[in-house]
Amino acid sequence: MRITLSMFFGAAIAAVVAVPAVALADGDAAKGAKVFKKCAACHTATEAKNKVGPHLVGIIDRPMASVEDYKYSKAMTEHAAEVPAWTVEALDAYLRNPKGVVKGTKMAFAGLKKDDDVENVIAYLMDPAAAE
Repeated sequence: MRITLSMFFGAAIAAVVAVPAVALADGDAAKGAKVFKKCAACHTATEAKNKVGPHLVGIIDRPMASVEDYKYSKAMTEHAAEVPAWTVEALDAYLRNPKGVVKGTKMAFAGLKKDDDVENVIAYLMDPAAAE
């Protein structure tokens, strides 16, 4: 049987759609608050105040590179033109590998390597009050 490009890409898309995304809803906000301490030197999730990095209050579904009074890198503003919002999926990818997702980002953090850490931080960012 001869496989065409359209068949290949159709199968690839079906496979991606069939595989569930990381179960981010299963994250634990309290555990995420502890992991977030790695981020807290540069970001806050509970106060709309910028530090070295922009605040992350309300980041889920917020437009990328949109925090007022924060000077984003050229790489991040260009990335925002391609990926306009911080969806859970976009945040998941970025938290795992910031420099791989946004080449040239000024964020120095290497990323979170454990699935649980990513899920928990996202749960925390979705609802920091749930960590209390």
